[in-house]
Amino acid sequence: MKLLAAFSSALALATAASIATPPRPAKKSYDGYKVFRVAVGPETNRINALVEKYDLKTWKGAPRAGAYADIVVPPAQASAFRADVADLEVITMHQDLGAAIADESSFSVYAAGSANATWFNSYHAYSDHLQFLRDLQSSFPSQSEIVTAGNSLNGNPITAIHFWGSAGKGVKPAIVLHGTVHAREWISTMVVEYLGYNLLTNYATSAEIKSFVDKYDFYIFPVVNPDGFLYTQSSDRLWRKNRQSTSGSTCIGHDINRNWPYQWSVTGGASTNPCAEDFKGKAQSDAPETTALAAWLKTTKANQGLKLFIDYHSYSQLFMTPYGYSCTTVSAKNTELQALAKGAVAAIKATHGLTYQYGPICSTIYKATGSSVDYVNDVVGSDYTFTTELRDTGNNGFVLPANQIVPTGEETYAAFRYLLLNMT
Repeated sequence: MKLLAAFSSALALATAASIATPPRPAKKSYDGYKVFRVAVGPETNRINALVEKYDLKTWKGAPRAGAYADIVVPPAQASAFRADVADLEVITMHQDLGAAIADESSFSVYAAGSANATWFNSYHAYSDHLQFLRDLQSSFPSQSEIVTAGNSLNGNPITAIHFWGSAGKGVKPAIVLHGTVHAREWISTMVVEYLGYNLLTNYATSAEIKSFVDKYDFYIFPVVNPDGFLYTQSSDRLWRKNRQSTSGSTCIGHDINRNWPYQWSVTGGASTNPCAEDFKGKAQSDAPETTALAAWLKTTKANQGLKLFIDYHSYSQLFMTPYGYSCTTVSAKNTELQALAKGAVAAIKATHGLTYQYGPICSTIYKATGSSVDYVNDVVGSDYTFTTELRDTGNNGFVLPANQIVPTGEETYAAFRYLLLNMT
């Protein structure tokens, strides 16, 4: 009887567990999908109609006049779509998107305790990113610490490594770097880590780097959207938003870079449709990640000052300044910001020959309301504020091969170094 009772109890527990934990959805396959870059020219309405007709995803927002549209097309629709744009300039970015994703996601095994440069030879699982930060911190225990800005919707800590120089922690102005606000932009994760790793590991041997770290406190946040990033690794590589539900809709996710509580209500820079990839939320700062990050930045500014904030994204090769909410309003420091951006893109080009464009967000890429850059610039009051769209300009898009991690890190550090040398 005891055995039967134990069996019944175990069965009940197993049944309860299966009810409490719904099965994970199957991972979305992109096998055979193609990504076409279409020259829109004056054909905006036509291209948008085709996107709607075939219910397609675009990688850089809605097609715009005079621009290129990067469009993801399932295999069953590829021939028909290609025929519909046969008279336009079309480049095939990915012949088989699934194969590119499989190659990119061939993670190397990370051995705990080995925070060294081989880390940057491949992309990694989220748990390994957290371990890498812990290992890096443990290599410099008197000069660094792990901090969090709060938790995501699903309770994942928004984690950073904080490090400082000879004066000790918290007494110098802060420099804050954000990566992976949009979950699918994996290169931004690696680049933000590269910048932190380069500064910490060369502090003892480079007089220049020592001068940087002695002058500022650095807060390196590789993944500020952990729920979304986890979802790109478990379920859908091309997921962008967080994992928040919206009342009245079955669609998931808020774009946490359209949700910051500044110029959120301005029209034309984000979507009110919960199914859209740039959904702004039902109210400003209703995404837990945005709320946590905004509060943390305000506290940091109040406690020690905020010298520089950079939000790293991909792709398009752009180095941008405020504002996103308006194409006519510019920052009070616009002349200086443009001079710094010009020098930064020159430093990038001098590294590996790549060309980045620069200028205010709205006029350089598109209108974006409720963005971190506008909020940090005007509400928090960072001395300098930028956002960067990393490699590339469209050959690979969001699925950047792992062999480009290091060169992207190197040229991004060159731009970062330029700022550190030339900010007043």
